[in-house]
Amino acid sequence: MSAWLRDDSLMNAGAGDDERRTDIFAFLREDGGHHSAHVTPPGGSWLTSAGAHPRSMLALWETRPTAPAVLPCGSVFDVVNVPAIFGRRMLDRLWEEGPGSGPVAMHRGRMLLFTAPGTAQRLPSLLDWEEWGDAVPPMFCHGIGDAVTVPPLAQDDRASGPRWLVAPDTRHPWLPGPEVVLWACVRAARTASSPSVRVSIFPPADQDAKVYDVSRRR
Repeated sequence: MSAWLRDDSLMNAGAGDDERRTDIFAFLREDGGHHSAHVTPPGGSWLTSAGAHPRSMLALWETRPTAPAVLPCGSVFDVVNVPAIFGRRMLDRLWEEGPGSGPVAMHRGRMLLFTAPGTAQRLPSLLDWEEWGDAVPPMFCHGIGDAVTVPPLAQDDRASGPRWLVAPDTRHPWLPGPEVVLWACVRAARTASSPSVRVSIFPPADQDAKVYDVSRRR
């Protein structure tokens, strides 16, 4: 494990998940083990807490659990929006060498990394100071005043719709801050510049395979 991971200030874990689970999310409960692409009831509650009208969001998902939603950024989470290939390199680095990630979604060929509030404002300036910043492809940082489309609680068969790669699974998920995202960007850029380095843990036959062991997330 890299030395920087010993800095607890970068990876403080969330609080315990002792809140009552909303009955609306009962259909998400399963008898099997954890699945990284399935939203849990606490994870669903966390998502709805980002909106101005959580009860309306709950009501929508009660009647249409396969419907995506539009939620504001800036208070509960920010979102870093990167091209899919580069984003997967970032995830490889975060899960193989780093602390893991927060929730991650795919939408319209882009990867959405859910990050700590304030990341959208701070990350661009950090990249400007980083010597590898020019090797990072253009990204969109969504913070205060922005909103993003999030995948539904229950996935349907539409391949083109938004989907979770790492779904929310706790009421207080750990979210990477700007320093951690910067580290992942730099490592991904270095990986892309070295053809001898293996660049992906995704099986070539199914790039959306559920390969991330969320049990080791900090």
